[in-house]
Amino acid sequence: MPLIYQHNINEHTKLGVWRIKEGEEFFLSRVPLKKDVSHPHKRLQHLAGRYLLTALYNDFPLEEILIADTRKPFLENERYHFSISHCDNFVAAIVSDSERVGVDVELVTPKIERVKHKFVRDSELIFINEEYELFLEQFGMREKVNQEFLTMLWSCKEAIFKWYGLGQMDFKKHMQLTSDIVYSDNGFLEMLFLLTKGQFIQLKLHSLLIDNFVLSWLSTPAVIKL
Repeated sequence: MPLIYQHNINEHTKLGVWRIKEGEEFFLSRVPLKKDVSHPHKRLQHLAGRYLLTALYNDFPLEEILIADTRKPFLENERYHFSISHCDNFVAAIVSDSERVGVDVELVTPKIERVKHKFVRDSELIFINEEYELFLEQFGMREKVNQEFLTMLWSCKEAIFKWYGLGQMDFKKHMQLTSDIVYSDNGFLEMLFLLTKGQFIQLKLHSLLIDNFVLSWLSTPAVIKL
């Protein structure tokens, strides 16, 4: 089974990453296709994401998923809070029975450097330092430090956007990396972001490198109101 990563964040919240190796028939025999998706690979990603929800919580009510005007999927009764992200053949999902969550997975590629002006403040670039480069060296990515950092920054802000859930957010104006990056023993990167949309809230984000992908997530207990 290609559930390549699972992390039980706490007793209420689970995170998982699925590498898609199966065909549509595998997922269609297990989950309903409620969304009209014409592109074959996007349909496969959609099915894999729904399947991953049930892999994390086997009683997840897929048939009750609704889509908000902001395109955020949700359950009306909030039995579970959840977030899904797709990139290439990877699908990530985070599910909680008690708290808001957000997740994002991104492939590290050079194209991120061409669009950094849209989501990066100059003040955030100071956190690229020698310690960060040494951390990336163990993953064979020291020569890609700028690409990885920018991808991580984008991924964290996407996770915040999904956690926020109300849309209409400027990634450069409303979200800012404000702390040094902490390297935990379990391989996570931990950092603080300031959210300034409507109110000032400090958020703790986590990121993880898997192959050439960046996985980022947060949940409500990581919120510190200022």
